[in-house]
Amino acid sequence: MKIAPFDESAFHMDHPRGTVSFNYLLMGGEPETPENYRYILGRQEADFNMPRHRHTFEQIRLPLVGDMNLGKQGILHEGEIGYFPEGQTYGPQDDPIGDPKQLQLVLQFGGASGLGMGAGRGRGPASSRPEGERRRERRSTRFPRPRYKGVLIMNPAHFNWLPIPDAAGVERKYMGAFTERGFWIEMIKIDAGAEWSPTSEGARRLIVALSGAATVDGESIGRLAAIQADAGEKLQVSATEETVLYIVGLPPVQLPSTPSDQFDTIESDGGIQFENPRQAV
Repeated sequence: MKIAPFDESAFHMDHPRGTVSFNYLLMGGEPETPENYRYILGRQEADFNMPRHRHTFEQIRLPLVGDMNLGKQGILHEGEIGYFPEGQTYGPQDDPIGDPKQLQLVLQFGGASGLGMGAGRGRGPASSRPEGERRRERRSTRFPRPRYKGVLIMNPAHFNWLPIPDAAGVERKYMGAFTERGFWIEMIKIDAGAEWSPTSEGARRLIVALSGAATVDGESIGRLAAIQADAGEKLQVSATEETVLYIVGLPPVQLPSTPSDQFDTIESDGGIQFENPRQAV
């Protein structure tokens, strides 16, 4: 289990466009496996523009402050959850800097295609690109054909809180499960003084505290603290004030017995493809 209290001082510039600072809440640390992930809190530092593009990996985004322009598909509003399927083209993005600055939770992870995060562009907090470094050479890269038509947008405010059996003072909003991997998105609300002690036998759970204060296995957490609980690990969450947890469950990636042919092979310098190659970073 990993428990990472939020560190406001941990933002640093690590986006190819140079206008978004990243705070790496959690890193999977498994670059050679299809289960790798990275959990980022992104803060916009200037006007942001991004051409239409797609990735080889999955993304789940939750704007905490401000909206996100999806281009042709409209707006991902503050408080909504957007699921960006692997291989799905989106944008162009055109987001002027806001006041306060836009703040967004971004989970990136390997999808059911099995391509993992090895081709991802984000380098993480332990690495930096030397000044003047040349871009990687273009090479043949497989992109999964998208399983859904467009970004899926969920509005948590329209979902009901439902009680969890045998857990007094604990309620759940279940937003759904996706792809053959069956990863899911949910929220858990724990009343002050109540406890929640779940175990997930078949999946890793990535948790971010959206509000409140609690202890997890005796360690104090507050807003934007992040937790990785692997399959079989039992959490012991005791809320000292009403606490809302935002959870993504990630079962292991299972590949079909007959290899899939649902890929496009294109020339790329990594796990991103711009609709217009001339707009590449």
